[in-house]
Amino acid sequence: MGIQKICCIGAGYVGGPTCSVIALKCPNICVTVVDRSQERIAQWNSEKLPIYEPGLDDVVKKCRGVNLFFSTDIHTGIQEADLIFISVNTPTKVFGNGKGRAADLKYVEGAARMIADIANSNKIVVEKSTVPVRAAESILNILRANNKPGVSYQILSNPEFLAEGTAIEDLLHADRVLIGGEDTPEGQLAIEELCKVYEHWIPRKNILTTNTWSSELSKLAANAFLAQRISSINSLSAVCEATGADVSEVARAVGLDSRIGSKFLQASIGFGGSCFQKDILNLVYICECLNLPEVANYWQQVIDMNEYQKSRFSNKIVESLFNTVSGKHIAILGFAFKKNTGDTRESPAIHVCKTLLIEGAILHIYDPKVEHDQIMADLTHPSVTEEPEVIRKTVHIYDNAYEAAKGAHALVVCTEWDEFMALDFHKIYQVMMKPAYIFDGRKILNHDALLKIGFHVQTIGKRIQRPIQARLWGSRVQT
Repeated sequence: MGIQKICCIGAGYVGGPTCSVIALKCPNICVTVVDRSQERIAQWNSEKLPIYEPGLDDVVKKCRGVNLFFSTDIHTGIQEADLIFISVNTPTKVFGNGKGRAADLKYVEGAARMIADIANSNKIVVEKSTVPVRAAESILNILRANNKPGVSYQILSNPEFLAEGTAIEDLLHADRVLIGGEDTPEGQLAIEELCKVYEHWIPRKNILTTNTWSSELSKLAANAFLAQRISSINSLSAVCEATGADVSEVARAVGLDSRIGSKFLQASIGFGGSCFQKDILNLVYICECLNLPEVANYWQQVIDMNEYQKSRFSNKIVESLFNTVSGKHIAILGFAFKKNTGDTRESPAIHVCKTLLIEGAILHIYDPKVEHDQIMADLTHPSVTEEPEVIRKTVHIYDNAYEAAKGAHALVVCTEWDEFMALDFHKIYQVMMKPAYIFDGRKILNHDALLKIGFHVQTIGKRIQRPIQARLWGSRVQT
């Protein structure tokens, strides 16, 4: 009969969008996304979804209540499903062995134990969360150790390769779908069943099948390679600033080489998000455990360069403002780690804000999609401050960029939202303190136009000299 019912454990950034698209493209399959959080499930069943992702609202509205369901009834979801996705969080461990690097698999283990406890029929269990190599083996050991008579399991690895902000497009037009499983007749049959689900809209030539371990490692490797490219161009941005070269011109010249390509060569204040740093740290830990210190050190440097870039940019702000921002008002445009998402996990904006707050700045923050409560929660987190009440008094959150810019000594672009490029900077200049500074951490603004208005402009990977006329005009404004 093939797969008729799918259950996804975990209604997060991966499980929700993935299962919504599966429901859209497989109208004969009933898809249920389950989660213990009543609040999160209520949001998935409301008009305002818990995550912002372009195109997601339309997909959910078409399928919800038809063949797509969001529920807290985990027991029924697992019991009725032919195939179960495990799509739970795998954060980096914050204590114990592997602290700060190893993946914490407690939620994956918990999901496996729930399946073992509830399931009364054969199941294909699909590892969708990002996990370390050989995690599928751990899931299988749990399931078989708690096996009921007549119930068998096949464990597959099906890592996601979604970029937040383009997740729906990535799902609908995937470069590849990767499925790993055991090299046994039963394992191969399970792989084929999952292939048939994806073949509703993905060409078979784009579905790659491997062994389980290759599939798990490929996910970590893909994110490591992408992050490595960002750290590589960011390292060169420091060289460009020191020599007078322009990193955008360097990146364009390098990207025209067909062996390299142009993607992920945009210099910025650094990468963020839920995957890159977590996955690379996981890879570093795996290499250390395998007694491969040289390999571990190589990938650790990708993380170290990213931290250096964030610190370098933050310090540039302080140095440019006469080496003090104490009591100064700084407008932060963008708090999400990238445009077209409300996700703030590992956002470079948090690092910038933390540095400025330590230096005594008063922050005016605006982001079009990040909730105000989320911004305050991030900036009052123990990793940022030991004095949350002080932060609540010195951080002000606004509903538009113009209000945030009022009375500010400087404006800092931390997220590359398209709307920031369309702002009326003449209007903004009029309401800012003079001299007015702009720090473009995403290289998205028209720097020449800003200079003509009268701004002092700093960016990544390029020296910007104010025209003589602008310098003279700035001195007249001050007098």
